[in-house]
Amino acid sequence: MIKNAKDFGFEIIAKDKKSKARAGKITTAHGIIETPSFVPVGTKASVRSLSPQDLKNLQVQIIFGNTYHLHLQPGEDTVKDFGGLAKFMNWDGPTITDSGGFQVFSLGKKTVKMIEDFEDDESEESLVKITEDGVEFRSHIDGSKHMFTPEISVEIQRKLGADLILAFDECAPHPSTYEYTKEAMDRTHNWAIRSLAASKLKQHHPWQQALYGIVQGGIYKDLREESAKFISKLNFDGMAIGGVSVGESKKEMVDVLNWTVPLLPEDKPRHLLGIGEVDDIFAAVENGIDTFDCVIPTRFGRYGIIFSGIPEGNIKTKFRIDIKKSIFAKDKGPLSRNCNCYVCKNFTRGYINHLFKAQELSAYRLASYHNVYFLINLVSKIREAIIDGNFQKMKQEWFV
Repeated sequence: MIKNAKDFGFEIIAKDKKSKARAGKITTAHGIIETPSFVPVGTKASVRSLSPQDLKNLQVQIIFGNTYHLHLQPGEDTVKDFGGLAKFMNWDGPTITDSGGFQVFSLGKKTVKMIEDFEDDESEESLVKITEDGVEFRSHIDGSKHMFTPEISVEIQRKLGADLILAFDECAPHPSTYEYTKEAMDRTHNWAIRSLAASKLKQHHPWQQALYGIVQGGIYKDLREESAKFISKLNFDGMAIGGVSVGESKKEMVDVLNWTVPLLPEDKPRHLLGIGEVDDIFAAVENGIDTFDCVIPTRFGRYGIIFSGIPEGNIKTKFRIDIKKSIFAKDKGPLSRNCNCYVCKNFTRGYINHLFKAQELSAYRLASYHNVYFLINLVSKIREAIIDGNFQKMKQEWFV
């Protein structure tokens, strides 16, 4: 990560001749992000089980914070009082926050009924109320009532102080009917215009916050194309693609990219929300995506699912193993062959297997450390391959 950058900017360094893959750099006030780049998720101002120093050692370039969760706890005013998200968590680098829309819709319905009925209705559906103005919902923590609008979402992100922020959107669940997906897309478009207007009203920090618009439209080709064209015409600093990895097939995700990316501006960075498996990363990069975030490396780490560079198992689990399985109890090899991370250099599969069976907390940290390294290192090599003109060769080596 290169320091001492000033204003937001994006530059393309190299392109692959046989695909849309590209290498570039995103300039922010807190550093330059070399793309393609995988973005670990620090939902509540913490990448689970890993310290900021761990992340620096892993050469992480940017961290993703969650607007919904940080609004509920500890609150954006508290984070602002500490100097913004990066200072609050002692992270010396760029940050990005989402709009909170996805969590409102996915977590809002899981709220326990702890206080009075919402709109005098005890059904779970009533825990989230969507209108053209915004979304009223209950906290999944204590059932308290909250309201997110485009203006409120942008204001929260302003106070959180991230370098990159996202417009408020509605992520239609999968599966959704064509009719509802279109309604959600139209709301997202209206909210995009309002998010842009809100972003120009106040400045809480001495650095520029770049606003990304979000393309929606579910798995419907005409809606995705309509959304990509609409968002592209607005004066956003970057483009994000939402509504993937929500239950659709991998083919459907690739279809969405094929429909969407060609309609996005070439000179603006593109972020894909919510992908982090090896095949998804190659598909994203090949389709011209610059950055992508996911909780997968640390979530897998807590479950004992380890990324591996050697094909082991069927195609669905080709690049990962379950270290908790008894076959690894006496395995003296590293978690992943040819991996140079701290964990693979110092510990065996047998030892990590033991830690999980003994329910030692260090199991989660070591597995997560390896998984984050694995993806950061993979994407770094993909970038090198694009610059050197070897991306297609590298892909073939991974998917023999």
